[in-house]
Amino acid sequence: MSDDTPVCPLCGRPIPPGAPQSQHHLTPKLRGGKGGPVVLLHQICHNAIHARLTETEIARHYPTITALRAHPGLAEFVHWVARKPPGFHAPTAGPRRKR
Repeated sequence: MSDDTPVCPLCGRPIPPGAPQSQHHLTPKLRGGKGGPVVLLHQICHNAIHARLTETEIARHYPTITALRAHPGLAEFVHWVARKPPGFHAPTAGPRRKR
C-alpha cells in the first residue's frame, strides 16, 4: 500500500483502491448533518454502524469516530474486522435499523 492509501478511521485498516467504501456523515443528514463533516469508511464498517444504531442515536450519542468505537457492539465488530484483509467485505448481519 502506498502512503496515500486512505485508512478507515473506524477499524484502522487501509482502504485499498477498488475496495467497497463509502462516506459516513458523522451527524446524519436527516438529523442536521447536511454539509457537515464526513469520513471515508470501508463499506462493511459503514454498514455495521447503521445496522447497530439509528440515525437519532448517531446524532445524539455517537457523532464522532471515538464515540462510535466506544459503542460495545461496534467495539466487538472492530475487534473482529481488524484481523481481516484490507479489502475484505461481507454482508452485514442484522436488519438495517430505522431512522
